[in-house]
Amino acid sequence: MKVLVFGSANIDRTYSVGHFVSAGETLSAEKMELFCGGKGFNQAVAFARAGSDVYFAGAVGDDGDFLADTLKENGVNTDWLKRIPGPSGHAVIQVTPEGQNSIIILAGANGAITNEDVDRVLAAFTAGDLVVLQNEISSVDYIIDRAHALGMIVALNPSPFNDRIRTYDLNKVDYLLVNEVEAAGLTGGSEPMNMAAALHEKYPEANIVLTLGCAGSVFVGRDGKTQACGIYQTRAVDTTAAGDTYTGYFLSGVLSGDSVETALKTAAIASGISVSRQGASQSIPTVSEVTSADSSLIREFSAEICREEKP
Repeated sequence: MKVLVFGSANIDRTYSVGHFVSAGETLSAEKMELFCGGKGFNQAVAFARAGSDVYFAGAVGDDGDFLADTLKENGVNTDWLKRIPGPSGHAVIQVTPEGQNSIIILAGANGAITNEDVDRVLAAFTAGDLVVLQNEISSVDYIIDRAHALGMIVALNPSPFNDRIRTYDLNKVDYLLVNEVEAAGLTGGSEPMNMAAALHEKYPEANIVLTLGCAGSVFVGRDGKTQACGIYQTRAVDTTAAGDTYTGYFLSGVLSGDSVETALKTAAIASGISVSRQGASQSIPTVSEVTSADSSLIREFSAEICREEKP
């Protein structure tokens, strides 16, 4: 089985700030750091560091050598990376001392993916291969349709959530990975377990993964069976790539034969290590770091734990 991450690649400018800037406020940053990012880029690196052979398809601009070289350095195949005139995707990220982030993205080259590009890339893949998608590039709806028609396994992380998501045929998705914001947008709900159940009812052909930040995660399979996993306890420094790390490690595990329970725990450890480090793709741990981590630090799942800890 080939793994294809068809997604975004961004140049991230990360600003360390005392608090998120407010309307009308001018705020001095403590420092600025330059990182590779984009949800597609991060997820491709996560797959590679989890031990999967992964291909990346997407687009970068004139400034994209930094992104392409870093993908290659991480063992990601870039044969399907398109070069176009103009800027690559760009993100401005604020990170607070508590490790929370606020992100503005500009599509740049990520918005230049055409249906013809999709056909060219997918011609190299076959039934049973995995395609992993997010919502930071153009033609996502077409990729879903074509990949499903080819018999590929389709995984979607509908982030960032916007009205375009509602136009996608999510009944063609095999793995739907969402956080609370995305789940609320798809279901209109707010209580985690109710949203997980609602997603299963709405998309019965999809395996649902709902990540809940400091509460943990919930998996609902096509058969309706539910499994939950807590978080790996670390000190949060920067949560930028936590969800992407989780996506790469969970899918890499479950599709390589791990049980759902094992894949959930592995993803929890990987994302927990990620939030303890600065940066996006730089924060993603290697498989050896994950396997050598102390699994006893996984806290028991509680859908209410975040609410209980808030002052």
